[in-house]
Parts: sequence; structure tokens; C-alpha cells
Amino acid sequence: MTATHFVGDTAVLTGRSLRHVSRSMDTIITTAVTPIAMMLLFVYVLGGAINSGSDNYVTYLLPGILIITIASGISYTAYRLFLDMQSGIFERFHSMPIARSSVLWAHVLTSLVANLISIAVVVLVALLMGFRSGAGVLAWLGVAGILVLFTLALTWFAVIPGLTATSIDGATAFSYPLIFLPFISSAFVPTETMPGPVRWFAENQPVTSIVNAVRDLLAERPVGTDLWLALTWCGGILVLAFVLAMATYRRRLSA
Repeated sequence: MTATHFVGDTAVLTGRSLRHVSRSMDTIITTAVTPIAMMLLFVYVLGGAINSGSDNYVTYLLPGILIITIASGISYTAYRLFLDMQSGIFERFHSMPIARSSVLWAHVLTSLVANLISIAVVVLVALLMGFRSGAGVLAWLGVAGILVLFTLALTWFAVIPGLTATSIDGATAFSYPLIFLPFISSAFVPTETMPGPVRWFAENQPVTSIVNAVRDLLAERPVGTDLWLALTWCGGILVLAFVLAMATYRRRLSA
């Protein structure tokens, strides 16, 4: 199987998945609505009672909201993959002379595109709410790179329940802890305000490093070790999730 064959097959199948998404834009809208609602709640209702150390709370809050947006969006990857498995479309694809892994890559790339659209919508709403950043092009590219890497890592993780779940609820339930994780991080308040054990957990889980790196890039501050920790977390999760997803996929094919 040549690389050209793999790329061509993946492009065709990704186009198919994107057409399905474009006909059901409510999935992207739904993905963006929950994070936007959270952003409105925390800025306009709770923001006055939260001491974030920042004059503009929406600017402080946005990186964490973007993480929640991604965590919400990847559940649809598992959902779409589960439906394809149940409908027998995978078996039909595998009976054709195509690269087998291109079926999974098509779902992953579709998830990436859909999540980037949702992120763009959330950022636009944040701008209307007063978010401002003087970050340059390189800083924004750094932010985009971190978010893309994080999206790919979680998407490959979502492939596993999409392949193994026995119900739609089971395929999407894994995303709930991921949505909750930013609440025990620096996403909403500085970790220094948390009690001892909670603070330790918050400072040593991946979301805090990712949020801090994105926040520092947008604020034009030195990112320090947070950037490397964020890249290490994202890269490690991506490699582990990819290996497990491909192993799960091979087992399903041989079953």
C-alpha cells in the first residue's frame, strides 16, 4: 500500500465525513453552545465574585473554555464512529481496495476540522464579550498548534470507545470526565487559591499546563516550562491513544 494510495483514500473518506457534518451543522452548533453558555455564566454572573488576578476575566477564562470546547466536540467522533460500526459501513469499506487505516483517519481529520470551527465560533463570541490579545502571529500559531495537538490526542482517545461501545451512551460517556477536568485546574481560578490536595492535583494534571501555556502566549508573557509540559502531555497522550486505538481497530477487524 503506497503512501499516495493512503492519502488519496483518506482524502475521499474525509470528504464523505465532512459532507455528513455539513448536513448536520447542529452538531457543531451544539458543541459550541455549551462552552459559550459557560463563558457567559462565569463572566457575567460569577465573574464578579472570582479573583483571578486579571482585570479582564474573559481573557483569563478563554483558554479553559477552549479546552472544554474540544472535550465536548470529540464525543461526536465516538458517536459517528459507533454509528458506522453498527451500520456495517466499515465492512463495506474493507471489502474495497482501500487502505484500512484511512477509515479511522477520515474520522479523526473530520473531528479536527469540526472542532476548529467550534473553536473559531467560541473565540468570536469571546471577542464580542471583550476578549483582547496583543499576541503576534507566532504566538497565535503556537496557540493553534497546542490546540490542534490536544484535539488530535483526545480524538484518537475517542476512537477507542467508538470502536468498542455497545450503545450510543457508552460511546459518548467517556467525554464527561474530560469536560469536568478543566474545573480542577487553572482554567477558572489560579491554583494558588485551592486547598492543598486539590491544588496538588490541579498543578500536576495536563489541563493546567495547556491552559497556562495558551494563556501566556495570548498575553505575550514568557511561557517557561508550561509550554514544554503542555507539549509533552499532548504528545504522550496522542502516542498512547493512537497505539491503543490502532490495536483496538485491528482486533475488531480480526473478530
